Amino acid sequence: MLPMKELQSVTGYIRGGCSPIGMKKQFPIFVEELSTLENTIVISAGKRGLQIVISPADLAKAVKVSFADLIQ
Repeated sequence: MLPMKELQSVTGYIRGGCSPIGMKKQFPIFVEELSTLENTIVISAGKRGLQIVISPADLAKAVKVSFADLIQ
């Protein structure tokens, strides 16, 4: 995970506006693998306070996603 203080300088996004869809630069996208058990998940739409409801499968079709065990 990127430290918050580096977020805008590295990604060009402010906190709350980081979306895996339509990134200015392509960064690796990791999503908790348990999300694949859900019909839909909610992700940022690229603007603070705006979200998209999408299936994990459709997200994987739209962008390169790595599903991984992220819960420690």
